[in-house]
Amino acid sequence: MITLAIDASTYIGTVAVLRDRTLVAEGEAVMRGEQEERLMPAVIATLGEAGCAVRDIARVICGAGPGSFTSLRIAGAIAKGIVMGNGARADGLFAVSSLALIVAGRSAQLEPGRWLALLDAMRGEKYAALYQVGSGGSVREIERLGLVRDADVAATCERLGARAIGPREMLESSPHARGAVVLLDEIIANGRVSLDTWEPDYGRLAEAQVKWEAAHGRSLTSDAK
Repeated sequence: MITLAIDASTYIGTVAVLRDRTLVAEGEAVMRGEQEERLMPAVIATLGEAGCAVRDIARVICGAGPGSFTSLRIAGAIAKGIVMGNGARADGLFAVSSLALIVAGRSAQLEPGRWLALLDAMRGEKYAALYQVGSGGSVREIERLGLVRDADVAATCERLGARAIGPREMLESSPHARGAVVLLDEIIANGRVSLDTWEPDYGRLAEAQVKWEAAHGRSLTSDAK
């Protein structure tokens, strides 16, 4: 079975191709400041490196955020499009926390113990989740903490007996789609997500929506009802 995993929770999108349970190719793409969409070309290139094509993909795993609003939407649209396009050949769409991919993406190099995965949430805060890394590189979620103030990260790590991991943290690590290999059993056990209703967890509203609602004094979504 060919599985495609993609994540675009930060401004670097990542791609991984699995053949059964083995990682056979990986790639990445810059998601910000470019004149054209780069993630789908990276998907095609990574599939080519693995010796397969879009039509060969049986399962798609998409990073579910939290993270960059626009990048997550691009990844989600690509994931849904591939599953829908492959129709009966596809096993379905699955989701995985992008915070988990921070830890799982390099779990083989991590010391066993507790790790606090962190992603910038802007406004002086970070998205945070606590994970346990086993002696064999396994990764298990302990708790999702939601938002933690930047100033409280060190104290939170001390309280939880954990070390910080993430972009620009004590241990530098960004979410990477290759972490799906480590998390595959859990991802499959959690089941498929709906192609019709699933959206990534953006964590926060897009800045444009925040500004619109502040200017108009009402929720943007209420206009659609």
